[in-house]
Amino acid sequence: MFKPSQKPLFRIGIDLGGTKIEAVLLGPDGRLLARERVATPRGDYDGTLAAVARLVESMKAAPAAAGAAPPTVGVAIPGALSPATGLVKNANSTWLIGRPLDCDLEARLGQPVRLANDANCFAVSEAVDGAGMGATVVFGVILGTGVGGGIAIDGRPLRGANAIAGEWGHNPLPAPRPEERPGPGCYCGRRGCVETWLSGPALEAQYQAATGRLRTATEIAEAARAGEEAAEQALVLYEERLARALGHVINLLDPDVIVLGGGLSGLARLYRGVPERWAPYIFSDRVDTRLLPPKHGDASGVRGAAWLWSDAEGGAP
Repeated sequence: MFKPSQKPLFRIGIDLGGTKIEAVLLGPDGRLLARERVATPRGDYDGTLAAVARLVESMKAAPAAAGAAPPTVGVAIPGALSPATGLVKNANSTWLIGRPLDCDLEARLGQPVRLANDANCFAVSEAVDGAGMGATVVFGVILGTGVGGGIAIDGRPLRGANAIAGEWGHNPLPAPRPEERPGPGCYCGRRGCVETWLSGPALEAQYQAATGRLRTATEIAEAARAGEEAAEQALVLYEERLARALGHVINLLDPDVIVLGGGLSGLARLYRGVPERWAPYIFSDRVDTRLLPPKHGDASGVRGAAWLWSDAEGGAP
C-alpha cells in the first residue's frame, strides 16, 4: 500500500508509555535533532492516536528536517501486536488492547508505521549505537516497576512466533531455594515469576519484610553504602537472584551483551556483583557475556523505535 522513499535521511521514534508519550527525530548518523514529550491521554484510544499524530507532525516540522525526505516512523508500545489477530495484546496501557494500532496510526499519518514492544526497542537502541554496538546478539533487560526483556540480533528486533521473544519476567525464578517456593503471587496469575523477585517494588518489599522499614531501591543502595548490614544483605540477595535469572537467559540465548535498563539499572554494583555470581548457573567452562549499563539511559526505548526501520527497508543510511 505504501512505498517508502528511496533514501529518507531522518527517522522519527515514538515511545508510547502509560504516563507520557515521547518523540524524537534522529538524523542519518543517529544524532538527536529534536525531542518532545506530552502526557498520555490515559484510557482514551482516539486521544492517544491524536497525540501521536501531533508529535509526528511536530518532528517533521523541526528545522533540522527541512528539505529532507519524509522521515520513517517507529513506535514503541507497552505490549505487542498479536501475530494471530494483528491487534494489541499484553499491554499494561489497557485501552490499547484489542486495537489495530498500527493500521489506525497509518491511516492518521498517511504513511507506514512500524510497531514493536518497548523492551525490544530498548535492545535495538543499545545494539545499534549503544552499549552493545557491534555485538551480534544483545539481550535488553528492563528492571523497573516490572521486569521485561527484549532481543536484538544484528541490530534488528527478534519478535518470535508469538510476539513474546525475550519476555523472561514471567518465567519462574531459576534454582529456587526452599524458602523461595512457591514465591510471591504475580498479576499474571502465577507465582514466583522473575518479576516478583527482581522488580523495584519487589526489592523494596523484601527489604521491608526483613527490617520493618519502607525504603526505595535508591535509599536501600545508599544505606548499603553507608554500612547498613540489612541493606547490604538485601542487595547481595538481589544480585544472587538476578545472577540466577540471567544465567538461565545465557544458557538459552548465549548473548554477547546484556544491557540493563529501567530504574534499577542505575545501581552500579550490579555490573560487578552479578557476573561474579552467575557462573554456577551457566553451562560453560567460561562466560564471556558482558553485563553493561545502557548508553542512552531512558532515551533508549524511543531511539530504538526510530531504528525499527533498517537501511534496506528505506531507513537512513
